[in-house]
Amino acid sequence: MVLVLARLDKRKTNVRRIVLIAVMTALSIVSRFIFAAVPAFKPMAAIIILTGMYLGCEAGFMCGALTAFLSNFYFGQGPWTPFQMVAFGLVGVTAGLLASSLKKRRIVLVIYGIVAGIFYSFFMDIWTMLWAYSGLNLAGYIAAIATAVPYTVLYAASNVVFLLLLERPFGRRLGRIIHKYRI
Repeated sequence: MVLVLARLDKRKTNVRRIVLIAVMTALSIVSRFIFAAVPAFKPMAAIIILTGMYLGCEAGFMCGALTAFLSNFYFGQGPWTPFQMVAFGLVGVTAGLLASSLKKRRIVLVIYGIVAGIFYSFFMDIWTMLWAYSGLNLAGYIAAIATAVPYTVLYAASNVVFLLLLERPFGRRLGRIIHKYRI
């Protein structure tokens, strides 16, 4: 996370781009609040993916990391927060790296949504293993993955549903804003 922040700090960044990243982050945070009653089924990751796709790797990382950090002021900060920040940040970075493929074919976007949900769950299972066993333990990690299967399925399904719902309207608007303001 420090490397991304340092890189952003050294570059001359367009203020409009920063505002757009902040807006996408705010939308992601609000989406987590709105769907708080439904465990693991939230549009948060889809918005992070769209941010990475349309604004680039760094924006995707910042949106993901800041969403986890800032929304946890409401949902609860803890030693799991850095894991959430890195996991969502990597989801955004990867979406930025795969942007051209994700924009061209919806099936690739759907597959990425599924993979991102599984990745997030598996990454957070590292935290679960470290917490439960106070260290690295393969059997503990496998147990964490096994017990998290319902959540993993929900993460992947919510990513697919919200990506299919949000990609076209967000893509059109973000594309128009990026073109109009030369972001």
